Amino acid sequence: MTSSHPHDPERPPLPARLDPRAGRPSARRGGGDGGGHAPTGEPQRRSGRARAAGVTRALSALVAVAVLAASGWGWYLGQVADASVNRTDAIPTEGNEGIGNGEAMNLLLVGNDSRASATEDELDVLNTTAHDGINTDTMILVHVPADGSKASFVSFPRDSYVEIPGYGWDKLNAAYAYGYQYEAADNATDAERQSSGAQLLIQTISGLTGLQIDHYAEVDLLGFFQLSEVVGGVEVNLCAPAKDGYSGVDLPAGVQTITGEQALAFVRQRHGLPRGDFDRIIRQQTFIGGMVRKMLSENVLLDLGKQRQLVQAAADALTVDQTMDLLGLATQMQSVTAGSVDFQTVPYVGDDTDEAGRYILRLEDEDALHAFFADLSAEPEAPAAPSEPAAPETVAPSEVSVAVYNGSGISGLASSTAASLEAEGYVVTSTGNADSSQYTGTEIRYAAGDQALANTLAASIPGATTAQADEPTPGTLELVIGSNFNGVGQPVTAPEPVEPVLGEDARTAADVTCIN
Repeated sequence: MTSSHPHDPERPPLPARLDPRAGRPSARRGGGDGGGHAPTGEPQRRSGRARAAGVTRALSALVAVAVLAASGWGWYLGQVADASVNRTDAIPTEGNEGIGNGEAMNLLLVGNDSRASATEDELDVLNTTAHDGINTDTMILVHVPADGSKASFVSFPRDSYVEIPGYGWDKLNAAYAYGYQYEAADNATDAERQSSGAQLLIQTISGLTGLQIDHYAEVDLLGFFQLSEVVGGVEVNLCAPAKDGYSGVDLPAGVQTITGEQALAFVRQRHGLPRGDFDRIIRQQTFIGGMVRKMLSENVLLDLGKQRQLVQAAADALTVDQTMDLLGLATQMQSVTAGSVDFQTVPYVGDDTDEAGRYILRLEDEDALHAFFADLSAEPEAPAAPSEPAAPETVAPSEVSVAVYNGSGISGLASSTAASLEAEGYVVTSTGNADSSQYTGTEIRYAAGDQALANTLAASIPGATTAQADEPTPGTLELVIGSNFNGVGQPVTAPEPVEPVLGEDARTAADVTCIN
């Protein structure tokens, strides 16, 4: 694998129609254009590039089959979808040797914004232009455990700076293009080139995550708005009004149901969002979550007409690998609920530029990424049978010698505490002061082998921490009084609860809080 940089003259160039960066302004997180500043001038109608819509439609189609799998009617429709869905040779025979978990599944969902087959009327409705390029700016890894108890979605920003096998370091959304242009034979058909693009992208994602990618699903823009109309729209919650001439979005703030053209514009918008691509990723995840909730609602479950339309949409929209069993996947996911579908973004360090001066997103190092995805794909362990904890070993207070140090900043507290301990039967060997700036908590320190002595004293000062240390003399404990000390026999003051810190964009399909 090479390590050349994008400006290296030896790197094969991509044609403009395949170059995912051709004609794009530089992007930075926090601005308008995919994380950068919005271009100046008035936007022209149908000037945007649709990137995200396909993936949401793909998931919706898969969920549609999953929802229906339990019934005989659903089984029949699943068979129809499996028989008529488009297939591609996407899974490479090498370069995809990461962690695999048997019946668990890692699926790569890819949004392809090609519009080569769209009519002028369709383009006008979609508020976009004719475009025969192949941009894969939406990439989501989906992990479904063997028991189908949950589904984890991890989004990859398009500007993630990664090593593409055979092509060195570049943005992630260039991997498919390099495979399409250079990995297929010179006389290859377009379908064969697409397979080559998918294989190189999978090799890149596999190396990045340390996972084996089992299946691949690719979708394009056309027909997305029809799906949202079939289910009667998807509910979203905007913190502020959204209006953008590039995507065509024009939505008020608050909870609302979006469908058709506005649903597409909602997931397409990249200009004017406070955090650019990161906000667009949250929109994709939010729309997926809303679609999951809608698919699980009774008005879809009990409407055979909608079921038929949705499964037909799956067959029309999806291009999947040769071995994917849609009905099998649907059956595996039957127990998934909105609350058990979680969304995250690949761990990253922050904004940067490459040696050519282009914007890139630096990801965490390889070890951190592999650890993140290994934890994501770890199968849940069966809970151990509850057992009664063994009582800590203790001794009589008269066998415990204690040196008392005052780190609370309250004058005379060491002496009064020593008197209280002696009244309880403890042997106090000395008193003194400790640096009050270092001790907010009360601590019992003990030498190796003196755990039973420390357990005894800890029972007399509930909540005090115990720690083995080198300083205490064997046979004598050190009690360091902190600012949370309330006296012998009294629990120490508990610390204020700390709010948990979630990872970037962490949410579930049941989350209905407002977004940008």
